[in-house]
This record gives sequence, C-alpha cells and structure tokens, in this order.
Amino acid sequence: MSENYQYRFILVVRKTRLQELIERFNTWPQARFYLEHNQVDVQDYLDEHDLYQRRLQEAERTLKALGRFQLLERRLLPNYQFGPADIVVTIGQDGLVANTLKYLEGQPVIAINPDPGRWDGKLLPFEIGDLLSVVTRTIAGKSACKTIAFAEAKTNDGQRMLAVNDLFVGPQSHTSARYLLSWNGRQETQSSSGIIISTGFGSTGWFQSILAGALGVSGSESHPLKDGFAWHEQRLQFTVREPFPSRTTGTSLVFGSITPDTPLKLESQMPENGVIFSDGIETDYLAFNSGTVVTINLAATQGQLIV
Repeated sequence: MSENYQYRFILVVRKTRLQELIERFNTWPQARFYLEHNQVDVQDYLDEHDLYQRRLQEAERTLKALGRFQLLERRLLPNYQFGPADIVVTIGQDGLVANTLKYLEGQPVIAINPDPGRWDGKLLPFEIGDLLSVVTRTIAGKSACKTIAFAEAKTNDGQRMLAVNDLFVGPQSHTSARYLLSWNGRQETQSSSGIIISTGFGSTGWFQSILAGALGVSGSESHPLKDGFAWHEQRLQFTVREPFPSRTTGTSLVFGSITPDTPLKLESQMPENGVIFSDGIETDYLAFNSGTVVTINLAATQGQLIV
C-alpha cells in the first residue's frame, strides 16, 4: 500500500434514475406514485439503483485497499482539481466516460460497466471483477491505452471549451443561427440550425445520426465515414445542420474536415441566444452572440482510456 500511496484513485459516479426522481419529487413514495400512475415498471428503477450501489461499494473497497481514495459525483467534475498522478475510475454509462475525460490532462481513465445486462458499454471495456487487476497493471505501466483526440473551441475574448465527442455551435433553442463561416481559404454567410463538430471518439454518435439522415434524403447507401474515424486521428469533422439558401446566405460549405492546418472559424451574427456547448451538456455553455468569433481545432490535450 505504501508503494501506491503516490497515487490517488478518483471514483467518478453519477446519480441513478431513482435518485434523480427522488430529487424531483422530494420523496420516494411521491416518485413511486408518479411512475405507477404512468404505468411504468417501478421494479426496474429499484433493480438498477440497487445493483449500481453494490457496484460502487465493491469499487470503493477495492480502491481504498490500494491507496488514497476520493469519490466524485459527476456534477462536480468542472470544478475538481485533478493531480498529475491521479488514476481515474468511472462507473456508469458511456456518457460518464466522455464527461470525465474532458476535465483531465492525460490522466488514465478506467471505465467500468456496472450493469452489462443493461448497457452495451462501447466505451466500457471492464466489469467490476476486472478492477483490481486493471488498476494493478495500470500502476505497473503494463495496461494498453487508447489515445483520444479532443476538439477545442477558443473565442476572441479568451474563453475556451474542450469536447470529447462533439461541439455544437448555434441557437439556444429551436430557431435559426446566423454566422459567417470561414474554412480552408473560403467563407460564407449562413443561416442554419447550427454546426456540429465531431471528434473520432464521437464519430459513431451524433455524427452518425447526421450522416444517416443525409444518406436517407439523397437515397444513398454508403459514405466513406459511415463507420466513423479513429479516436486518435488528428482531424475533426464539421457538419452544418439544415442550411438555408437565400439571397444573403449560402450552402456551399456544409461539410468538411478540420485539421491543424485547416481550422474552422465562425463569427456570430446573432444579437442573442447563440451558444457553444460540448458533449451534449447544454447547461455548460459559452455565449456565441454578435461580436464573438470562435476558432475550432484539435486540442493539445488528449485523453487516455485504458483498454
């Protein structure tokens, strides 16, 4: 244990659906009444919660026996100070892995699937029984690791946001965004539902939905990026959603690759309600209103996922 004391093991967790319902309705009986009134299977919520709590207890016992330990709830990630020697363990769904990675500076992440019967866990290579051996290998430097390229948005007023899966730039609600798009030596004023910028890590998520819609409309069956692209690849892919052609707005720059040599630049032409957010977390956003210029490129920071 003394040899491992230089490490701190951070266990990142999230609330279960049952816990979130109790917060919403103040008590479990009230939450239960709501579910039963809507003919929802209450037992499924209880089973999910109970299994997750057991897995958390198992993980906590394992990590406390190895060295210093910290339990961290997902909502606290943005303000938590991670140390360079921290080893981070997530226990939850795929989204928790992405939420955690973007607040790190290259510390390794071990992702545990708490309920393989419920979650496919494409980003969750381990189960709770693997935790001790995986941590031991990681400490010894013997674990395989996948590098994950991040996207970075930088504004002209000095704000910065990282994305593990994707960035969204556009309107705060279901309205149109208006902006000047500059890329690869060309520029165009556009009106659209917003722009999605996807990483390799996120190229099998939201990006695939966009491609599927485009292929369906065009009657095509395939696209070179239909299966996404590699997590570590030094590129991002931008897609303009629902671009609108008019006398003053164009639709010629709606899809392209962002590389270190070809960043994407967007200048807002919206007086209000413009936003930039990452990885689906709409409440954590940068304002993108008139006067704001954002440059999007690959980030110097990269993620490390133990596999």
